[in-house]
Amino acid sequence: MGMMQEFREFAIKGNVIDLAVGVIIGGAFGKIVDSVVADLIMPVVATVFGKLDFSSLFVVLGTVPPGTAMTLDALKKAGVPVFAYGNFLTVAVNFLILAFIIFMMVKQINRLKREAPAEAPAAPAAPPEDIVLLREIRDSLKK
Repeated sequence: MGMMQEFREFAIKGNVIDLAVGVIIGGAFGKIVDSVVADLIMPVVATVFGKLDFSSLFVVLGTVPPGTAMTLDALKKAGVPVFAYGNFLTVAVNFLILAFIIFMMVKQINRLKREAPAEAPAAPAAPPEDIVLLREIRDSLKK
C-alpha cells in the first residue's frame, strides 16, 4: 500500500499536473505550429535561400534489381538498402534555419516584455513584532 500512496502523491504534485497540461496543450498546439512553419515561415525561407532539398543524395548499399529507377523512392520500394544522407541533411538544415527564426522571435518577444511598463514595486512589509522587539533589545545592549 505504501507504493500506491507514494504514486498518488507523485501524480497529484503540481509539477506533474502542470507537465501533463503542457503536453496536452502542446499536442493540440502542434497543428498550429506546423501550419505556421509550413505555410508562413518556410515559403519565406525558400524565397530567401532557395529550395533546400538534398533528398536526392544517397548511397546504394545493396544490389539494384534490373529495371529499377535510381531514385530514392524507387530503391526503397524495391527493398534496396540505401544510405539516405541527403534526407537527413535537408531536415537538419531546415531545423537550424527554423530554430534560428524561432530564437529571433522569442528574443523579440522577451525584449518587448522588458520594455512594457512595470508596475510600481510594492512597499516592503513591516517586520513582525518579535523581530522589532529583538532589534530593540540588540540596540539597547550595544549602548
